[in-house]
Amino acid sequence: MFARTLFTVLMLALSASQWPTIAEKVQVMLDEREATAPDEVAAKSSNTTSGQTVLTMGPGGHYQGTFKMNGKPVDAMVDTGASLVAINVSTARRLGFSPAALDFRYDVNTANGSIKAAHVVLDRIEIGSIRVREVDAFVLSDQALSSTLVGMSFMKKLKSYTAENRTLRMIQ
Repeated sequence: MFARTLFTVLMLALSASQWPTIAEKVQVMLDEREATAPDEVAAKSSNTTSGQTVLTMGPGGHYQGTFKMNGKPVDAMVDTGASLVAINVSTARRLGFSPAALDFRYDVNTANGSIKAAHVVLDRIEIGSIRVREVDAFVLSDQALSSTLVGMSFMKKLKSYTAENRTLRMIQ
């Protein structure tokens, strides 16, 4: 009887010591699932009519989508505070720009301070039924920029864009 009681107490103590670890893992899994589900919805653009695309606001309050740049899919966030489209060196390489040919001579002021950038011209950027040609972009180092930003060099080539009711409507 004593052995059975001791065994039960040890099992309870062992399981109690593991609950915080198990609970953390379950919470992380739930957070990841919750965070990715809205992003998947936000990343999809909907074509309402020809030359018009709508992006839904993501959970962080940003408009994100999968754009095609020079024919390649690139996940990007619309940033009307950025003068130009901004890509990192890895993305530039995927889009056909040789890193060795990039001339990092431009001083660019970002939210994180001043940094050197290279100027390129993207042949085309597409999202949904919108297609824009000859878009100026800056290339920054991978350390300085982890994601692609679609700035005003793309947005100003649209006929109009409006943000209301958690949607961004772009019209060409």
